[in-house]
Amino acid sequence: MSLAVPPRDPDVTPRRLLVLAIPAILVGAVSAFVLWALEQLASLLENVLYETLPDAFGVDPWGWWVVVVLTITGLAVGLALRFLPGHGGPDSATTELVSEPLRLKALPGLALVTILALAGGVSLGPENPIIAINTALIVAVLARLIPKMSPRISMLLAASATIGALFGTPVAAALVFTGIVAAVREGGSLWDKLFLPVAAAGAGAITMHLLGAPPFAFDIPSAGTPDPLAIGLGIVVAVAATVVALAALAAFPVIYRILHALRSPIVIPVVGGFVLGILGLIGGEITMFKGLDQMGELIENADDYDPSQLATIAGIKILALLVAASALFRGGRVFPATFIGAALGLLGYALMPALPMGLALACGVLGVVLVVTRDGWIALFVAVAVAGGDIALLPALCLAVLPAWLLVTGAPEFRIEPPPVPAAVEKGTSSGEADAAPGTAGEASAR
Repeated sequence: MSLAVPPRDPDVTPRRLLVLAIPAILVGAVSAFVLWALEQLASLLENVLYETLPDAFGVDPWGWWVVVVLTITGLAVGLALRFLPGHGGPDSATTELVSEPLRLKALPGLALVTILALAGGVSLGPENPIIAINTALIVAVLARLIPKMSPRISMLLAASATIGALFGTPVAAALVFTGIVAAVREGGSLWDKLFLPVAAAGAGAITMHLLGAPPFAFDIPSAGTPDPLAIGLGIVVAVAATVVALAALAAFPVIYRILHALRSPIVIPVVGGFVLGILGLIGGEITMFKGLDQMGELIENADDYDPSQLATIAGIKILALLVAASALFRGGRVFPATFIGAALGLLGYALMPALPMGLALACGVLGVVLVVTRDGWIALFVAVAVAGGDIALLPALCLAVLPAWLLVTGAPEFRIEPPPVPAAVEKGTSSGEADAAPGTAGEASAR
């Protein structure tokens, strides 16, 4: 028995791949720099909001100040959505990780509201907005500089580069686009199609490392190859985390409809910001922001938390994610989902001492990220990355993902179905280019 090798696409030659690798690498570097710049601006504003101003007023930055900052953040985001051109891009609750390019006029508003959300402590990550920003920029620039390059390839390069920069490795982008490329019924080798996206993602990841961005990994002692008992307990944690995430998925459209019943694109984020402030006041800083730095703190001090505290932290973060995603804030769900998975994994570790910490973390992350992304490859990658890159966990995770996937496969996507584009608008604009206005509960439904 032999494995059939697909015939090479005659249009894809080593010379052509080599020539196109040059713009792909440049796309990777530029995409990473845009991400880095956005995060640096958000970090500067965060320092002003939670260090400079509290020091000047003599207040506790993690007391009632959190409610004030997040409510004002909601007001600022609402005003930007109402009055800026392009309305800050589409509602992130309705978008996938990679979507059609936006019009360029929507990008300044999208960048502004993303920076405000990241700095203010909203429980969303930068992934959806920054991929949208880089995709629109790269598609527009390459259309002018390399007219023969199709917009689809430009989109793949920009999205791959940004994903590589976000996670600090091109492997994440390769896994994301393996499914996308494999779904396209065309001839030729899979890796011929992945060559340029991986080049862009590799350049993006390296650029982020050179710019000093922290890696998407944590220092966790390796427990070696898990024994059968540990594997069984890990599967229990993965299934439990999946069930919790599915419960959050069921609550998502309910919270979305409640907030969007307010109708106003200004009032919705103000109310959402106030609720997030109350949650931040209860849960503390560790339940706020996108969750990457907070996850490192949670893992480093895991032994200081008892099971009830870990359950509370996970519960508050789930509510914060659902409110933030429903209240017109722009941001992604993968980073906060990873934090939730880590908290649930540590809860399993606290309840079951026979379960190694690294495996518990990985299984918790696996279950939640699987629900949020509906992608087994990404769930496995993020799980291993959070567990310190311990590949000894992979066999156990490959078993744990199977029952988790059976639970997930019949569930809807973790997003709200965007409203249909009116026929008059669709006729006057090309796909993905319609101006995005803030949606309301009457205009969107749960998928």
